[in-house]
Amino acid sequence: MADLTVNGLTKHYGKAVGIDDISLDIADGEFFVILGPSGAGKTTTLKSIAGLIQVDGGSVHIGGAEMTNVEPYHRNVAMAFESYALYPQQTVAQNLSSPLRSGRNGKYSAAQQQERVDAVTVTLGIDHLQQRFPRELSNGQRQRVALGRVLIRPADVYLLDEPLSHLDAKLRAAMRAELRELGRMSNTTTVYVTHDYQEALALGDRIAILRDGKLVQVDTPEAIWRRPVDTFVAKALGQPEINIVDAIVDGGALRVPGSSVEIPVPTELGLGTGSDVRLGIRPCDITLAAGASTAPGSANLTGVITLTERLGRSIEVSVDIGETSLIALSPGGPHIREGSTVVVTVPLADVHIFEAGEPGSDSPRLGAAASNSQERR
Repeated sequence: MADLTVNGLTKHYGKAVGIDDISLDIADGEFFVILGPSGAGKTTTLKSIAGLIQVDGGSVHIGGAEMTNVEPYHRNVAMAFESYALYPQQTVAQNLSSPLRSGRNGKYSAAQQQERVDAVTVTLGIDHLQQRFPRELSNGQRQRVALGRVLIRPADVYLLDEPLSHLDAKLRAAMRAELRELGRMSNTTTVYVTHDYQEALALGDRIAILRDGKLVQVDTPEAIWRRPVDTFVAKALGQPEINIVDAIVDGGALRVPGSSVEIPVPTELGLGTGSDVRLGIRPCDITLAAGASTAPGSANLTGVITLTERLGRSIEVSVDIGETSLIALSPGGPHIREGSTVVVTVPLADVHIFEAGEPGSDSPRLGAAASNSQERR
């Protein structure tokens, strides 16, 4: 096991930016997740750590040792790629033991190889598949073999590049639980790349969010959920996406033009009358009731349901409040139907306040909570 530090990692592909000045301090034994959309620089960051690409600037340290210009096979890292990359002519047992036969990872006798294969297959629940070939496996079983090939040898750092991306939703959820348990059992430094916010929140001790090759925010899942540094981060977490509405400071309240949305101005923000802001309200924080509501510490508004969509146990509801439309998640009820008038309750503590920006731009969070904390969990 070892800690991992990257300082100012930069990689350009011609005029295109792969990653730009990425710095991370990952603790020994930490399960660290890198989250971002396609093209954000996630895989480039991982390959830079592994030494699979030559960076243009910055440094990589593993366990305090400089690794920036060290060949990949001398870095003692193990990496799983997005594709399974299994040897089709080899059995599961042979695929798993292949890292132990390379000679670069130490000398293992046949008995030692089999011992480690047995241990990994039992952990991953594929011990009964050792003599099968990849073509005889399901996608989920192949994924387990690919992970097992990474986990089978001791390494200072495990690098996992979207290892669950090809699985269906049910299997992804099951594998997330298994990965979480494996992380606890191995206590090995792990860097996990994903574009799925649910994986990031479920697995990460901390999360780094990337956009266009730049680091946007690093913090614990709880802190990023409750204190997103800007609207890009706020939108990256949660489905349906967070509601973002424009508002203006009018006296001691934040008012949304054309609606009855009115929220007291937090005094610590120091906003003057006429200031433009943006409000972020997560659908899961909105409650819809049939009758009057006077919930303390909440904004209680009246709206009309314009659209409903069943999402399993919950219903996605569009509510018009004057000229403003909000998306809410509701467990349902006789009052949740299109055309119904409902009372919309929003806890003030759950409203995010961002600076106003140009349309389509990312608005920074207002207040001290907007700091880009890298404090470890």
